[in-house]
Amino acid sequence: MQPVEKRPPIQPMLVLAFGILAVSFGSIFIRQAQEYAASLVIAAYRLSFATLIITPIALTRNRGELASLRRNQLLLAALSGLFLALHFATWISSLEFTTVASSVVLVSTTPLWVALFSPFFLKEPVTRLVVIGMLLALVGAITIGLSDSCAWENARLSCPAFTEFVQGKAFFGDLLALMGAIMGAGYVMIGRKLRPGISLMGYIFLVYGIAAVGLVILMLASGANPVGYPPQAYLLFLLLAIFPQLLGHTSFNYALGYLSAAYVSIMLLGEPICATILAYFLLNEIPTPEKIFGAILILAGIYMASRAEVQKIG
Repeated sequence: MQPVEKRPPIQPMLVLAFGILAVSFGSIFIRQAQEYAASLVIAAYRLSFATLIITPIALTRNRGELASLRRNQLLLAALSGLFLALHFATWISSLEFTTVASSVVLVSTTPLWVALFSPFFLKEPVTRLVVIGMLLALVGAITIGLSDSCAWENARLSCPAFTEFVQGKAFFGDLLALMGAIMGAGYVMIGRKLRPGISLMGYIFLVYGIAAVGLVILMLASGANPVGYPPQAYLLFLLLAIFPQLLGHTSFNYALGYLSAAYVSIMLLGEPICATILAYFLLNEIPTPEKIFGAILILAGIYMASRAEVQKIG
């Protein structure tokens, strides 16, 4: 087996920053791909293409490690892959029913679930700085989300009635995004438990592969057509596999070998900021003052949490 090095060969903070940028392209590619294919088809192709790309490398460089994994490691990897499959199935589907901003913000509540569950399942205490950072970042994410539904009128914040939130397809989409966040928390926590003892390539090969199989099964069970799409659709599937999946998620899995699950999940909250910036340049969507204020809170939260992690890894 090839254990993960105790001292990071590349600074995890830098890898996480790069991963956030790569993942931020995901919602844009997905929304474009949904013009051609159903959500489960998009999710299945994303993980299948990613697995196919890394398979030759994993079987060449990590065959011995994969063969020597213990049964409990394989079971945890399978569970992680299941969580990842359900994360993408629910989150990508949510983009059919609600706005990109609302979906991204709700799926970004993953740190809340990680912080709630980590002490029980990982025996990994959450420090005071991480808690403060998490709360600041979550308030920032909520601010960004509310800015799409609420508006300032006569110096007062005006929001739709609660009944309007729970009716129609937008509420269903929000529930799917929230479920995606919970599934993502399970994926992050299991990754934190497994990654220190498994190489990065070995881990993502197992988890992405299992997730791909699970999504293909879900796609076929839904009755969706797996083939017959125009070239533009397959190009978007490939872009999703390369950028947000292989470059983005793999960066997070690398960081989980060195950083706490709570901190990595907090860093994921940087995605709404990057998504807003990308939307400005690619979709000509100008961020409102509320979005800018929310972004500042998220950055402040990430900074607070990073102080504790920098001291931990040196």
